[in-house]
Amino acid sequence: MHRNRLNGKSQTGRTVPHLRLFVQVISTALFNGYVIGFAEGKIFTGATKALCVPVLNCYSCPGALGACPIGALQAVIGGTKHSVSFYVIGSMMLFGTVFGRLICGFMCPFGLVQDLLYKVPLKKIHISERIDRPARYLKYLVALVLVVVLPTVLTNDFGMASPYFCKFLCPAGTLGGGIPLLVSNESIRATIGLLFGWKFFLLVAILVASILISRPFCKYLCPLGAFYSLFSRFSLFQMRLDQSKCVGCRRCVRVCIMDIDPTKSMGGPECIRCGGCASVCPAKAIASGFEFGAHVGTKPRATTSGHENKEGDVL
Repeated sequence: MHRNRLNGKSQTGRTVPHLRLFVQVISTALFNGYVIGFAEGKIFTGATKALCVPVLNCYSCPGALGACPIGALQAVIGGTKHSVSFYVIGSMMLFGTVFGRLICGFMCPFGLVQDLLYKVPLKKIHISERIDRPARYLKYLVALVLVVVLPTVLTNDFGMASPYFCKFLCPAGTLGGGIPLLVSNESIRATIGLLFGWKFFLLVAILVASILISRPFCKYLCPLGAFYSLFSRFSLFQMRLDQSKCVGCRRCVRVCIMDIDPTKSMGGPECIRCGGCASVCPAKAIASGFEFGAHVGTKPRATTSGHENKEGDVL
């Protein structure tokens, strides 16, 4: 198997966390680069709005230069023809196949919001495995029910459906789209009702939870994260643990922002490839990078030491 790994400073010290924060900020700025939209309270309608970005980024955000894939998918499914957009599905599959959940770790604006809030110096909450383990399946249920099933079967008299995830759940839309538009438009403020009250309450709850729990929305509710997780095992970008080098210090477990055990779940569905584990590994036992020529469904081959890697289940 041919492999191209990111070695050296990417595996130790503070380089990986600093690089990740830099990429997160740049990605957020690029995806929401229409600054005039925030000033005027208007949604960008240029040609790039027809393109899907790879992250959860609300179409209604005044600065959004592209379309959110989840919102776009719901719009097509909930239309009068109830069809499926092969462009949207194809773009999501492309990003998932190449990067897996690396997108969640490095590019998602709402992931950045959660990461920054978790830095607030308050006592953190540990979710017991008995609750955490089944709760992680919720995001798959959200993806199936709110994004696919309801827009297909629950329609109005014209055969059209609401974008149920965006309308009733998505906190990224409330934060990036709803609130900025309300601030800039008096006419929109006059239409505030129970629905916005619910969405605002949900946003506040998730933001508060993000101070106490690392990335709660990503773990339990994000349908895009659920979709990308399906590609984790065979995406081109992978993280591997060389068991022969591992010294069992468990530093990687303590820093994992997704609260998984990298020694058992490296590269699994819940791993967002943030590189935090590699940055603290004293033995440099964790490698990351793009892999080509791997066969889907086979066990990872040996690392440079000649020993076979082992991966455990996440859930």
